[in-house]
Amino acid sequence: MVKSTSIARVSDGLPLAATVDDEQSENALLTQKQQIKQLFRKLHNAPPAEDAVSVESGAYFLHYIVADGVCYLCIADKTYPRKLAFSYLTRVRDEFGPSYGAEARNPQLRPYAFVGFQKYLDQTTREYADSRNAGSLANDNLGKLNEDLNDVTRIMTRNIDDLLSRGESLDRMGQLSSALKEESIKYRKAARNVNFKAMLREYGLYAGLGLFFLLIIYWRLS
Repeated sequence: MVKSTSIARVSDGLPLAATVDDEQSENALLTQKQQIKQLFRKLHNAPPAEDAVSVESGAYFLHYIVADGVCYLCIADKTYPRKLAFSYLTRVRDEFGPSYGAEARNPQLRPYAFVGFQKYLDQTTREYADSRNAGSLANDNLGKLNEDLNDVTRIMTRNIDDLLSRGESLDRMGQLSSALKEESIKYRKAARNVNFKAMLREYGLYAGLGLFFLLIIYWRLS
C-alpha cells in the first residue's frame, strides 16, 4: 500500500505538501524520507525523459512523476502494484496541478505552503489502501497516465544509491562548469589587458608624439 506521499518543486526541491504520518510509520520510513530530501534537491538535474520513475529503496519503492515543474512522490511497499501507485500519483497530480500549480512557482513560497492539501492526500490514500477496491480507479487514471507516457512499461526503474550518486556526479560537473566559466571570464579580461599593454608598447610612442604636435599646433592657433 501507499505509505507516505510528498510533493515538491523541481527547481529547488522546496516541499509543497505531504501526508502527516504516525510515529510508527515515521520511524519505519526514516531512511526513505531522508533519501527523498536528497532526491528532491537533485531532481533539477534529472534527464527530461525521466518524468516517471520507480526507485528501489530497501523494502520499498519510491514512485514519482514530474509534471509542470512539480514532483509527486509516494513510498509504497514493493508488493504494491506499480500501476496502482502511478494511478494514485496521477490522481494527486490532476487535483494539485490545476488548484495550486501556478502558485507553486512563486519564488517567495514557504515550505509546505499547501498544508491544506493533506486532507485530499489522506482521503485518496485510504481509497488506494486496498488494491482490490483501487482496481477501478487505476483503470481510469492509467488511461490519463498512458497519454503522457505512451506505455506504462516505459516508466524508469532506478536504485536509490545509483540515483543519488548520479546526482552528486552531476552536481560536481555543474560546479566544475561554473568554475570553468569563471576562469574563462578571468582569462578573457587578462587577455584584453595584455593586448592593450602590448598595443601601448608598440604604438604608444607614436601616439605620444602625435598628441604633442597637436598640442603645439593648437597652442599656436589659439
